[in-house]
Amino acid sequence: MEHTSKLITGSLSGVLQGHKIALCVTGSVAAVECVALARRLMRHGAEVYCVMSPMAQKIIHPYLLEWATGNPVVTELTGQIEHITLAGKGPGHVDLVLVAPATANTIGKIANGIDDTPVTTTVSSAIGARIPVVVVPAMHESMYEHPAVVANIEKLEHMGVAVLAPKLEEDKAKIPDVDTIVDRVFAALGPADLRNRHFVVTAGPTRGWIDRVRFMTNPSTGKMGIEIAREIISRGGSVTLVVGPTLLALPEEAEIRHVETSQEMMQAVLDAIAAYKTSAFISSAAVLDFEPAQKEDRKRPSGEAYSVQLVPTPKIIEEVRKKHKHLFIVGFKVESGVTDEELDARARAKVTEGICDLVVGNDERRKGAAFAADTNEVLIVGPKGFLRKVPLASKREIARVIVDEIVKRI
Repeated sequence: MEHTSKLITGSLSGVLQGHKIALCVTGSVAAVECVALARRLMRHGAEVYCVMSPMAQKIIHPYLLEWATGNPVVTELTGQIEHITLAGKGPGHVDLVLVAPATANTIGKIANGIDDTPVTTTVSSAIGARIPVVVVPAMHESMYEHPAVVANIEKLEHMGVAVLAPKLEEDKAKIPDVDTIVDRVFAALGPADLRNRHFVVTAGPTRGWIDRVRFMTNPSTGKMGIEIAREIISRGGSVTLVVGPTLLALPEEAEIRHVETSQEMMQAVLDAIAAYKTSAFISSAAVLDFEPAQKEDRKRPSGEAYSVQLVPTPKIIEEVRKKHKHLFIVGFKVESGVTDEELDARARAKVTEGICDLVVGNDERRKGAAFAADTNEVLIVGPKGFLRKVPLASKREIARVIVDEIVKRI
């Protein structure tokens, strides 16, 4: 009978479906993040097996990771030769070994071939078996900057081990957030079909200022565009993410350009496209269609009635098409309370007019779709009657489907 903890498998996406990952945990206090990390990997479809060093077991109990993954935890190597079963050359081995967190001690041992814990022995076997290894250091900053640790990290990279840089703050080399680690896992196991390609992606809302303290906007959080950027990065591409005001975490490996107004977003997009050999522009931001005709240079007093004249904002995708005739452009079309046939027709108009190569349409009135949701339901339309309906799924899964369609065409 399957462990009930595995019921979450694939609940966010199928990006890691069919992949097995060995999560190796060492004796850093950052080990407390491993439950969330293991569960996130599972939510993207992975089967996770945990291996713990003796010191890791003093920080979190193996039972916790057994509950998190639904699989037995390796705490010692026995006659079952667990390190070979997981990370040897035989059938059934894992697809990736992830050491998170990795202490200075463990990094030094791996770099120099010292195998005296279940973690170091498993990693050594993986390196010899040519199984991808990702190491995520976590320690005090003074230790991270020790010349021997720096040299050991360079040794690992020379051996082909991927090392994910920590966050340097508060005199510590902290473990990156879960999303950043998962993105690196995606990259290690992904198709790498966007390597050496650059993309410009917009995300989030824009603001139209009324006076010095008031503005009009929309409910967009930017999640769809951010997930598209993450998906591109995970497949080896590079991204300039032009993003309006949002509270969401942004992908650390993207070039971020923060903007507020529609005009600022347009200029940032045009500048980014001109600065790189851009493969595609993906316009997933919720840019205001109208904004105040002028911004008052004061805070208007409260309590008095007044009217605000609204004027149309320029269409970014149309301006981009004028300047870049052959650029692959993906637009987004949000409607409200329409049938699939109406949504198809309205989204397809931009393709027919030659402005977009693909348009992603959705209906904000459908449950779980569009603004401020973790999920979406979309139609992807293109030339010559192309239509693909993607039923309600996580925005990361939607992003994967959208990028798949882009890959087919560029």
